[in-house]
Amino acid sequence: MTSANKLKILNDPIYGFITIPATLLYDLIQHPYFQRLRRIKQMGLSSLVYPGAEHTRFHHALGCMHMMQKAVQVLRFKNVEISKEEEEALYIAILLHDIGHGPFSHAMEHSIVENIHHEEISLLFMEALNEEFEGKLSLAIEIFKGNYPRKFLIQLISSQMDMDRMDYLKRDSFYSGVAEGNINSERLIQMINVHNDVLVVEEKGIYSVEKFLVARRLMYWQCYLHKTSVGAELLLSKILKRAKQLTLQGVDLPASNALKFFLENNVLKADFNKEVLNNFALLDDADIYTALKNWQFHTDKVLSYLSSAIVNRKLFHVQLVSKDDLISKLSYYQDLCKDKLEVTDELDYFVFGDKLKNQAYDLKADPIRIFTKNKEIIDVLEASDQYNLKALSEPVYKYFICYPKSIHKVG
Repeated sequence: MTSANKLKILNDPIYGFITIPATLLYDLIQHPYFQRLRRIKQMGLSSLVYPGAEHTRFHHALGCMHMMQKAVQVLRFKNVEISKEEEEALYIAILLHDIGHGPFSHAMEHSIVENIHHEEISLLFMEALNEEFEGKLSLAIEIFKGNYPRKFLIQLISSQMDMDRMDYLKRDSFYSGVAEGNINSERLIQMINVHNDVLVVEEKGIYSVEKFLVARRLMYWQCYLHKTSVGAELLLSKILKRAKQLTLQGVDLPASNALKFFLENNVLKADFNKEVLNNFALLDDADIYTALKNWQFHTDKVLSYLSSAIVNRKLFHVQLVSKDDLISKLSYYQDLCKDKLEVTDELDYFVFGDKLKNQAYDLKADPIRIFTKNKEIIDVLEASDQYNLKALSEPVYKYFICYPKSIHKVG
């Protein structure tokens, strides 16, 4: 195949046409590690709440690459020097930033894989690809790790207003139908600049930044932290933990070879060698759903009950409670569960609680910098005349408990 055939144009429902600008990027997209993202939903189990949220991490990664192309174009127009090598490295880093995600969002991270986050697995994938592609990803990896001396390049990949957030807010808003999350990403990108090697937003773009932060807060409450979605994800974590518990006790559960590997082995961060990585690369949403469909008929009451709850969308009730009431409410519903479902030893699988945290802007993280007409750089909170923007920097917590609807008639 000639290199010209690899400079593809793709059609995206959000941006229209997306181009693959280099042969190396095409080859990375074609790699099985990346093609796996076609089989992993971007919003996990959110489609149980928003039926349209069926888009994949493959969509998102391509959208991020497109946003990065726009950002490079704008910065070069404003006389910011970005070399060809740096440009390609930016595209590679943003394209692969989510390659380490497991099936159904974060459920894997809290159940059958321990103490390792998807960002760390993404880096392991990138290092494996770098070996395969004879060092051509080295610069992208340096930027991704935050080690590159030109700070603004790192901020384009990971910051409080990076290309990742630019795409996922707009894309998730579109597919879920939650209009409050729709941002003007093109306007935001047109307003970026670089001053003293850091990424800034020109003062006239401040209203777009305010809208971006408000949209982020609303999307978290309405989508990412929607109590039913969160409850379903916790339910899936419980199922995977139970499946692992049974497997380690010698129970043979029907599962794909890749899923069996993680059920049979305690995989910690230090254990992620090439064999573990290749098994992880074979895991996607299909493995989990196929297992759940089988496990709903298993003789283990916990595994079958919980698996059926997700497969047939008989989700648990999620009740918001005050922090002070959390323990007493858990105890109350555990007692109900004992009576109604005749469960004794495994109550934690049926009644459980957690907390949600929403913080649209983190004061402890690298700030969003506004570049004023007087050539001063100030934090967006200082530059804004919106008092509610300061409130967005305060974390808000909500506490909740989950329990089967069958044990109590919900008023």
